[in-house]
Amino acid sequence: MAAYDFSADDVFELAEDIEINGMNFYKNAAEQVSDADHKQMLTNLADMELTHKKIFEQMRKDLAEKEKTSTVFDPEGDAIAYLKALADIRVFFEKEIDTSSMKNILMAAITAEKDSIVLYLGMKELVPEKYGKKRLDEIIQEEMGHIRLLSSELKKLKA
Repeated sequence: MAAYDFSADDVFELAEDIEINGMNFYKNAAEQVSDADHKQMLTNLADMELTHKKIFEQMRKDLAEKEKTSTVFDPEGDAIAYLKALADIRVFFEKEIDTSSMKNILMAAITAEKDSIVLYLGMKELVPEKYGKKRLDEIIQEEMGHIRLLSSELKKLKA
């Protein structure tokens, strides 16, 4: 068992933060491009991130009480602060977006989505079975859907 276990509730909260960061990434990218179609696509992607945040909020509400249970005494909330820092640093972090082409924007987004999957796979190792480990597969499936959509848009640009 890991030295520090997180509940599924902790990880769903992290997922919500990542979706907010993704939404901001796409909104900022949309502000940087001039092509109306590209702007609309990026705005739609930002809206999808917001929708996914709401999905994760609902999934979090649906967790069984034991899946919300913290596995250690943490009165200062250090564990969740750690998870939030991971979300901010690892996935969709503040960085210069190369907006010289939609290809560059989509490639950066695909990389961020892949990073989020890697992060969730790592977090899955920290959540014991009894605290909702299998629920994390739902998050990973959502993120894989993001990559499929972004890859499809990238292929359209190359066509």
